[in-house]
Amino acid sequence: VCSSDLLSFLYGSAAFAYFYLRSVNSSNRWKGSGYHAPSMGYGVAIIALVLVSAAVQYVALQRIKAGAKSVWQAGALVALLAGLAAVVLQILELLNLPFQPGSSGFSSVFTGTSPILLVSWLAAMIWLEILIMRVRPLPAISFVEQPPTYAEAFAVQRFQASLSGFTVIWNYLAIVTLFFFLLFYVL
Repeated sequence: VCSSDLLSFLYGSAAFAYFYLRSVNSSNRWKGSGYHAPSMGYGVAIIALVLVSAAVQYVALQRIKAGAKSVWQAGALVALLAGLAAVVLQILELLNLPFQPGSSGFSSVFTGTSPILLVSWLAAMIWLEILIMRVRPLPAISFVEQPPTYAEAFAVQRFQASLSGFTVIWNYLAIVTLFFFLLFYVL
C-alpha cells in the first residue's frame, strides 16, 4: 500500500468527521454557544509556509535534475526552514486555542486534525533533512552524466528516487493542508 493511500485514509477520516458532525449539528453543538474561531493569523501564516515550502522544493527538484546540486541544496534548506516554521506555528496555535478541546464538534475535529497534520509535516521535514545530508557526498555531475562506478550510479538513483517520493508526499500534504485550511478558517 502506498503511503499516499494511507495518508488519504487518515485525512479522509478527519474530513468525514468534519462534514458528519457539521451536518448533524446535534443540539446546535457544531460550534457551541461560546465559540471563538481559531486565529486567522496563525492559519494564514501556516498555510503560506507550507505552500511556499512545497513550491520551493518542487522548483529546486527541477534544478537538481539539470545538475544544479547546490541550487537544490539551497532550495531544500529554504523548504526545510519554511516547513519547520509551519510546525512551530502549529504548536503555538494549539497551545493558544480560543476554545477548549471537545467543547464542540468543531473544536473536537480541529484539535484532532491539527496534531495529525503537525506530525505529518514534522516527519516530512525529517525526511527532507535526511535528503539534504545524503546528497552531500554525491558529485553534481552525477545528476546529468552516468557515474563511473556501479556503486555511485546506484547511490544517485536511490537518492533521486527518494527525492521524487518526498516531493510527491510533500506536495500532497500541502494540498491536504490547503483543504483543511479552507474547512477550518474559511467555511
